[in-house]
Amino acid sequence: MTSSEGPARTTPEAAAERDLQLVQDARRGNVAAFNQLVLSYQDLLYNVALRLVGDPETAADVTQDAFISAYRHLDQFKGGSFRAWLLRIVTNASYDLLRDRQRHNSESLDMLIEESSYDAPDPGELPETVVLRQEWIGKLEEGLRSLAVEQRTVLILYDLHGLSYEEIAATLQISLGTVKSRLNRARRRLRDYVMSHPELWKP
Repeated sequence: MTSSEGPARTTPEAAAERDLQLVQDARRGNVAAFNQLVLSYQDLLYNVALRLVGDPETAADVTQDAFISAYRHLDQFKGGSFRAWLLRIVTNASYDLLRDRQRHNSESLDMLIEESSYDAPDPGELPETVVLRQEWIGKLEEGLRSLAVEQRTVLILYDLHGLSYEEIAATLQISLGTVKSRLNRARRRLRDYVMSHPELWKP
């Protein structure tokens, strides 16, 4: 009998088991296995890097370097969430780049806003509505960039990419309490940043 419910969704446990098998195969020299891991996580790593470094081209380079580093150091993966392990590598690489370019932190903001992909405007929308929404998006992006990088990272991982507190803690190697406090501070600061621009609240 054919089920009408469609294909079963992969559970986190099944995904972790699949990743572990692919890692084991890659350690034995199976490049195709590692390429499957790249295909599974390249968008996630790129988007996290983009939100941290603010420049699409640099984010692509950071993501590529992270995968190269992961492949070279597969023997250092000791189990657990491979996704968290990859995210730790790309996050640390992004942090290193930000430290190197600290005095230029604000320069890539315009590029981030300009190059981020958003849904195309509805042809039926009023021009004023489109402009207002783009202003909102711009302020949210500016607010995100104004956060301390540690707070921004937790907000990106939790609110934008749906990682659990536990996986963020594993990724960043911090406690659950620190994850929660950074997330709360980041949300509060981002809200305050947007609310401090009353021109966005005009009827």
